[in-house]
Amino acid sequence: METYHILITLGILSLAVEIFTLTFLFSSVSVGLFLAAFGNYFEYSTENQIYLFSIGVIVSFFAIRPLFNKIAYNTNDKKTNKDNMINKLGVVIKKVGDEFNPGLVKIDGDMWKAITTENEIKENSRVRIIEINSIILTVVEIK
Repeated sequence: METYHILITLGILSLAVEIFTLTFLFSSVSVGLFLAAFGNYFEYSTENQIYLFSIGVIVSFFAIRPLFNKIAYNTNDKKTNKDNMINKLGVVIKKVGDEFNPGLVKIDGDMWKAITTENEIKENSRVRIIEINSIILTVVEIK
């Protein structure tokens, strides 16, 4: 078995390990191994193969990894179920006041703590969610 076969096999194994780690480190190593295999196939000196390996790892880790992370983990545009609750309607179960006197609102069968920015909202009134802070809803009365 030629040396470049071993390098290619190690590169493939590095990609397989990357599937389980998602850090892009093993992907960078595999790029370096593939470049070293390329150098070995064309009979570059061992020193040049090490240079190819190093350049492959460094360039892919410091240049490609940040781009990959920016694309893969861009959380600015992702919405959660929390965003779907805005403008939903519910019924007041316990009188809703300000942040010092939160009440209870029933929405889709679930009970939530709620506050209002307006006057107190009495029981059995219908409300609409305008904001969510952690687990406390801010609601307004529907008239």
